[in-house]
Parts: sequence; structure tokens; C-alpha cells
Amino acid sequence: MTAPSDLQIPSDLPSRVETVIVGAGFAGIAAALALRAEGISDFVILERAHAVGGTWRDNVYPGVACDVPAHLYGLSSHPSPDWSRTFAPGTEIRAYLERIVRDEGLERHLRLSTAMSGAEWREDGWVVSTVPTRSPGAAPAPVVATNLILAAGRLTEPLIPDVPGLADFPGAVFHSARWDERIRIEGARIAVIGTGASAVQLTPELARRGADVTLFQRTPAWIMPRRDRAYSRAEREEWRGDPDAVSRLRDELYVEGEARFASRSGDAEAAAAARDIALAHLARQVPDPALRAALTPDYAFGCKRVLLSDEFYPAIADGAVRLEPSALVEVDDNMLVAAGGARHQADVIVLATGFEAARQPYARLVTGEHGLTLDEHWAEGMTSVGSTLVHGFPNLYVLNGPNASLGHNSAVLIMEHQASFAAGLIASGRTVRVDAATEQAYTAEIAERAAGTPWVDGGCRNWYTDPRSGRLTLLWPGTVADFRDRLARVRDDILDPALIP
Repeated sequence: MTAPSDLQIPSDLPSRVETVIVGAGFAGIAAALALRAEGISDFVILERAHAVGGTWRDNVYPGVACDVPAHLYGLSSHPSPDWSRTFAPGTEIRAYLERIVRDEGLERHLRLSTAMSGAEWREDGWVVSTVPTRSPGAAPAPVVATNLILAAGRLTEPLIPDVPGLADFPGAVFHSARWDERIRIEGARIAVIGTGASAVQLTPELARRGADVTLFQRTPAWIMPRRDRAYSRAEREEWRGDPDAVSRLRDELYVEGEARFASRSGDAEAAAAARDIALAHLARQVPDPALRAALTPDYAFGCKRVLLSDEFYPAIADGAVRLEPSALVEVDDNMLVAAGGARHQADVIVLATGFEAARQPYARLVTGEHGLTLDEHWAEGMTSVGSTLVHGFPNLYVLNGPNASLGHNSAVLIMEHQASFAAGLIASGRTVRVDAATEQAYTAEIAERAAGTPWVDGGCRNWYTDPRSGRLTLLWPGTVADFRDRLARVRDDILDPALIP
């Protein structure tokens, strides 16, 4: 993997720039490349961490990997023939992003360990306050920008459950996205809280490394076969010698992903077929009927994120991972109390409890032209036009924010469309505003498309919907092709000569 020190990053910060990008994960890098494609070079990328990579820099827990096929989980402008497996490990994805930064010469635009501490619209531009994260107490440095692209991600701030006694636990407690590499895994009694994507990857790996693992399951997940495998040397050599072969594979994976939309969105026939596959997978790997019943979801397929694993069920079935089929409700010294009444001792608690996804932390820092913060504007859940523009926030582009996630295909595809959309509007040179009525209409359109789907009516609690309003605010309720076409119509409306003052 390319070490962060291999990237030559400037330390100075310009006082004025055309565009500020916040975040150096997939979305921020996609935004930078899209600006370049429009001939724009006057931009800076702020990254509060010490390195690029976003999610793939932060998540280093044992077993971390992507659940989207590697050849689809990459930027279309930078296909790679070198992925080692069907589903890439986290370290490979981070190295891939670092390689793009280096190969494209984006280092000169990067400012690492530099956080946005605030942003305010003033008359005709954004005043972005920045602070060095490695110098606590340093005075904020302002950057004046015409445009602001928020590419801060939706899975950045861990969600910590409010469990009585958790703060007084005598052992180590940390979120899976803040993995403590100092802990000794072998022989440790480790309690993992949650059964989402991170927990399903993490728990079998902890057991494999010799930990005594107890998994607290509030709600079981729908889990499909993963069918991961290592790519052969011959396959990788073929891809290196024939870029068209990589493109064909990516196209095939894209089509497969789009086809999954039907089962996730509630099509009765497709959902039933997918559900049968998941139940057969469970039955094949968990022969004990009582254990199998505890692992069987009671909500609609697609209501929560559908997971992929060939190792999770066997780890539970053979006893390598102890399943506690109820939530953690109390911590009493080193004893963990489950909702079902069972008590489990632990030396380490790992919180695989998700993120502050519905209420984005960066929204509290951004103030628009009417004096409201983005968080205040989103008091009843995130709203937008084209999942990217927000009323009252001129020249602001939010990537990977409201209704820009996917439950069936690669979210990188959505980010690229948003980045291209933003760069095209920035290249137009005009001040981009959307009115309240247009935002309300788009919000109503999302609600109408979401009505009756498993995401809002599937009988589960998920991170796709905002708990304050019950609206679908994270997920895009359509295919990637739908999103591309919808964004194109928004762009055309904004750039319509008849509508430009």
C-alpha cells in the first residue's frame, strides 16, 4: 500500500480559491477529477485526517472489506486490473485512492489534517473557516471560495448507544470504525454489539484469531451468499493486457447490480426469490433449528441493508461465536446484561452500532444565506434538489448526502454522477440557487417513489429513514440509471437560458 508520507502535500492554505472540497474519500477525489475534466484547477481539498481514503482509512478492523465487487467499486475513469479478490480488502481500496491522488497530481490541491470548522455564505461566496487538527487551540484560518462541495461522507461519526454503565466498563470500549490496534485479540473475551455489515465481517475474524466472542444481536440481518474468491495471476495478467476486458467485466457487474433493485425495492416476485436464497443459505449453514430461528429476520427483505457472508453463519453454528439473541441493555462492571436477561462477561466491548447517518455532523457547521445552518434547515430530515443542491445554500453541492445512497449497486456510481453534475454547474460560472418550491417538489417526489417500499413499510428500523419524520432521506429510491437521468433534468432546468437572469 502507498504510504501517506509518499504524497507530497503542501502546508500553506490559499486565502481565496474558486472551489473548496471538504473530504478526501471517494466523493472528494471524484469531485476533484470532475473539476479537472471541466478545465478547472483552482480548487483545494480539505481533509481533517492525516491521510486520504475516507471510510477505508478509518475502518481497519479485522476482516474489513467491501461488499460491492471490486471492479465496480472504483472510479470509472480509473479502472484497476490489480484487485486481488472479488471483494477488495479495505487496505487495497485505500491504496487505490492514494494511487489516484498521486497519479493525477492531486497532492498540490490537498490540505491534510485541516478541518472545516465552519462555513458561511456572504453575499456572493463562501467563507470557510479551517483549523489544523494536529494543533489544538490554533486560530481558525479563513478561505474565501465561490463554491463549496461537501464530500464529507455519511459514515464518518460513529453512533454510540446510550447504555447504562457503558462509560464505567473497566475494559476497552471502542467503535468498530475506531479500532484499537493495541488490544490483544487472542484469548480475550470480546463482546461485539450489533449485527450489521461490520459485525458480520468482524466476528468470524476475531474468532479465527483466538478471541472468545459474544455477539449481541438486536435484530437479525438478511444475509446472502458472498462467493468471494481470489483472482488468479492469469486473470490479472489478462486484465493488464486488455483494458477492454476490465470494462466488460465492470459493465456486467453494473447490470447485475441494477437487476438487484427489484428485490430490494419490494417487487413481490423478485423479493420472494431473493428471500428464498437467503433462507436456503441460512438453512444450509445453520442446522440447529433453534439457532436458525434466532437468526431469521421477521421483516421484509430489503428493509435493512442486505448483507453478504459465507463465514458468519458457520462461526455461530460451530460455536466459535456465541450468539446473544437480544440487545445489550446494561453494563455492570465487566458483566454485560442482555434484554433477554442473560449476562455475559467481557474484557473488550466493540460497538458495531453504525453511524450518525440521518443527521450529518457537518450540517451544523454550514450557514446559508438566510442565517440558518444546514442542520436547522434539515430539522425534519435531509431535503434537496437532485440529491445535491439545497434551498438557501447557493453554490453548495452536497455529495453522498440526501437520497444519494444505494441498497442494490455501487454508491461510487452515484458519487461520480453528482461530481460531474457539480463540476458542470461550477464551470457555467453562474451563482446556482434552487427555490423552496423546487426542493419541496423533489422531496415529495422521493416520498411518492418510496411509498409502499420495504424501506419505509417493511417492518424494521433502518438507517435509510430519518427517525424525526419517518421520511426516506438516505437512500435513492431508484436505479443508478434513474438517478443519472433525474440529475440531467435538474441540470438542464438550472442552465435553461430562459431561466437565467
